[in-house]
Amino acid sequence: MHIKPDTLAMTVMLAFMTALGPLATDLYLPSLPHIGVDLHASTAAVQLTLSAYLIGFSAGQIIYGPVSDARGRKPVLLAAFGIFLAATLACAPATSVEMLIAARVLQAFGGAGPIILARTIVRDLHDGPRAGRELSMMGSIMGVTPVIAPIFGGFLQVAFGWRASFIAMAVGALILFVLAALLVPETIRMRQHDGLSLRTILRSYAIVLQHRNFLIYVGLLALSYSGLFAFISASSFVMQGVYGLNEIAFGLSFASCSISFVAGTLIGTRIVSRRGFDRTIAVGVALLVIGGLGQLAGVIFFPTRLLALVLPEMFYFTGIGLVLPQAMAAAMSPFPDRAGAASSLAGFTQMVFASITGAVVGGFVGGSALPLVVASAASGVCAFVLFHTTKRLRTRPL
Repeated sequence: MHIKPDTLAMTVMLAFMTALGPLATDLYLPSLPHIGVDLHASTAAVQLTLSAYLIGFSAGQIIYGPVSDARGRKPVLLAAFGIFLAATLACAPATSVEMLIAARVLQAFGGAGPIILARTIVRDLHDGPRAGRELSMMGSIMGVTPVIAPIFGGFLQVAFGWRASFIAMAVGALILFVLAALLVPETIRMRQHDGLSLRTILRSYAIVLQHRNFLIYVGLLALSYSGLFAFISASSFVMQGVYGLNEIAFGLSFASCSISFVAGTLIGTRIVSRRGFDRTIAVGVALLVIGGLGQLAGVIFFPTRLLALVLPEMFYFTGIGLVLPQAMAAAMSPFPDRAGAASSLAGFTQMVFASITGAVVGGFVGGSALPLVVASAASGVCAFVLFHTTKRLRTRPL
């Protein structure tokens, strides 16, 4: 029995698939300082478990889309779930930070598949602003994961230690694997019949990269997600080390920002059908500037007040919730016959930028929140400038 394509059940299933990536990141965030102590690793080394995840995630994203264009969505999806599950089970017994980093790279490689293929399935089924609305609805449902995961991870850390988080990830992946195998239909419209080889993959990417609007919207994706990942990679150390929160209080603070992301995606579902991609994104980039500069000012003038960091960050996350689904849908919109390649290339670029940002911020985070907020503010301002300076390019006939 398969889920019917144009139903809420399909949207929920795809949302759960996209939630696997945030689950693999957010669930163990409260445990990061404890992993360092247990494995005798530095803060920078522990943060590499996040940046390394993005490296594996980027590598997976560049592969799954073109392969699914040639082989179909469902078999590639199930293979990705299998890789993620095996690697997650290798993370739990890690005895060194190097071992954990290596397992996280493989875990990320598997975790990239469900996210890429969920977005590709949306493009298979929907066009234009409807695809943006669908991605926003998925983002609203998926956004519950960053709300719940750090809180649940905090309880797991207190009760059982950091390894329990990876066991919980494995259980979640196994459930999704079974549901996908039983319920998700094959949705590909037309397979690429010129074979699967490095040459055909590169040709698909070359065609996608020639589209001017694709490059602009992917730039917006990369910048907004970089600001998001700056917060994800450094918030645990900043809030627990600088502001003195415990694991559960950190989870609650992180959840408040995640709720703001959900609010942004919900706003997007309401306005994109009426106003289109660009007007929805315009609201989002404005909030990125307000939130980014607001948190920078808050940390400079009120360095001991947690609210001065979290409140502007909530505006920032609302902006991200508006920008990410619409920019992704707009980037994929021109490619119904190469939806997998477009999704892969967009996701790859997004993750490369984010991993670089996370590594840089992780190298500077110490006794101050300033590196975190500088990265967020810079990303927000750059996204705003890119959007408004490319208006004529986006509307000019190709």
